[in-house]
Amino acid sequence: MTASASHAPRAASALAIALALAAVYVLWGSTYLAIRFALESYPPFLLGAIRMAIAGALMYAVLRWRGAKAPTGRQWRTLAVLSIFMVLLSNGLVNLAETEVGSGLAAIAVASMPLFAGAFAMLRGRHPTKVEWVGTIIGFLGVIWLNAGSELSGSVLGMVCLATAAISWAWGSIWSRDQDLPEPFMSAAAQMLAGSLWMLAAALVTGERITAVPTAQATAAMLYLVVAGSIFGFTAYIWLLHHVRPALATSYAYVNPPIAVFFGAMLGGEHFTAHDLGAMAVILVGVVIITLAKARAGAATPPPATRRPDAADAREGAA
Repeated sequence: MTASASHAPRAASALAIALALAAVYVLWGSTYLAIRFALESYPPFLLGAIRMAIAGALMYAVLRWRGAKAPTGRQWRTLAVLSIFMVLLSNGLVNLAETEVGSGLAAIAVASMPLFAGAFAMLRGRHPTKVEWVGTIIGFLGVIWLNAGSELSGSVLGMVCLATAAISWAWGSIWSRDQDLPEPFMSAAAQMLAGSLWMLAAALVTGERITAVPTAQATAAMLYLVVAGSIFGFTAYIWLLHHVRPALATSYAYVNPPIAVFFGAMLGGEHFTAHDLGAMAVILVGVVIITLAKARAGAATPPPATRRPDAADAREGAA
């Protein structure tokens, strides 16, 4: 997925960058708890279908109104496949996992995504540096620790769903690099629209139904996911990709989990053991090492004003 760079964007102020980073950190970090609240009335796959349909339709309509090109037929077919990994098996399975495990713990598990992305990149011919190997090994040790004695070990469904979500997101991000896709905003909108259909199909297969009028809190949480998570958060992220180095824009990967844990504890009444927090620290150390190694390796790339974000860059977090 690429974005046109024919017109260099104006230099961004430090305040604008700080506000955009705060939006990505806080909004995406809070989506895990919002999912938990929305699940009080909305079944997991129906929740995803409704959220993605509304957000995707709004983004698609605005983009078309502003003159963006619609995806070609071939691109729609690619996006339909990609949305299986990036929407159904990532967001949908996080929703399903949170029916059994806490929101903060889900965020910690999903933080392992960059580790899997590095492994898939290696399988596709990109050989990691020694530093990246160190970060990968440390991160996976944290994943093993997390699954060995936390709340996750008591929920097979939660463990399988969160592991599959992280693996699917990583694979989709790497696979999409070689695909013909629209520009990032249109690609995101189209993926959400296609993904909403996969979510609806999963809801029908699993027999999900909304049997009672949703509570005001659950509906507010669902709308928060649409506006804050899918639209505002993603817009801030794409803006960052055009104004700062990728390593800074993608730093949400290791900032979101602690924020999700904070929201889960303060607003959701969730409890975390020293085991949970220790495993999170180890996972995030691995992710930080990998991110910094990639930043050094990409130091010779063009400045942000002329850089064209690739498909893996322009991705919303799995929640």
